[in-house]
Amino acid sequence: MHSEILKPVVALIAWTLVMLVWMLVTRLPAMKASGIDMARLVGTKAADADRGLPPKIQWIAHNHNHLTEQPTLFYAVCGVIALTGTGDGFNAWIAWAYVVLRVAHSIWQATVNKVSVRFILFLASSLMLVALTLHAAMAVFR
Repeated sequence: MHSEILKPVVALIAWTLVMLVWMLVTRLPAMKASGIDMARLVGTKAADADRGLPPKIQWIAHNHNHLTEQPTLFYAVCGVIALTGTGDGFNAWIAWAYVVLRVAHSIWQATVNKVSVRFILFLASSLMLVALTLHAAMAVFR
């Protein structure tokens, strides 16, 4: 038997892979159109791509990077919650809310990217992460 909180974990991992594919199918043609030859690139940084590619193409790459940053804490805290047997019910709902907010953040950042809205989505998802962390602490330190 598994904890319900693992479902949103797998969903966010799958979404991160969707963003990876979206990034590749948009970025590689944009690199070619910009005359960037990957065979000649040596030791470049993300900022180099920001200067050479259209911003809308880079927004997708930036979001993929974001999905490998803060969500690592989400994965860890969900693992703790699952291991403590508290991953069903309310904690699973909070985890799903986190995933929905991160998906909305991804779509917004990759398409419109108005920072004020993106920040609200980020803040709301961060509050879900705080709640999960508090619940994990309550389960571990009781």
